[in-house]
Amino acid sequence: MSLADDEGNSASVNVPRRSPGWAAGLDAETVVKTPFVSGRIDLALYVARLESWADALDRLGTGEDVAWMEMSSGPSISIQLTGERDCPEVVVEDESGSMVTVRVPVVPPDDWIADHRHRLRQVMDHWVPMLSG
Repeated sequence: MSLADDEGNSASVNVPRRSPGWAAGLDAETVVKTPFVSGRIDLALYVARLESWADALDRLGTGEDVAWMEMSSGPSISIQLTGERDCPEVVVEDESGSMVTVRVPVVPPDDWIADHRHRLRQVMDHWVPMLSG
């Protein structure tokens, strides 16, 4: 996931490597950058979470707000298509760790959902065959 705009606001999930200690998972990170606040938090990804992101993209495509990883340990990510500032907002919550919530307004390009489907397909094609479990 990577949502950014021309104002310097962005929220992304980066997948740098396979988890060395867990054969069924990926070490990833959620990164938030704005002119006001920046931060990152580690995140574990596995096939079911990637599949739930695919479902979230389908719901976003129909105009529905989504929450990804809402009921699990670690950070949750919500996307509100019409946020408090009349543009999409990404909300990253770390209730189980730092107890911090960050709301990032972004104005993504028109084709951002299709772009995210493409990005997800690349991650799935590259990483999932290497995972076990």
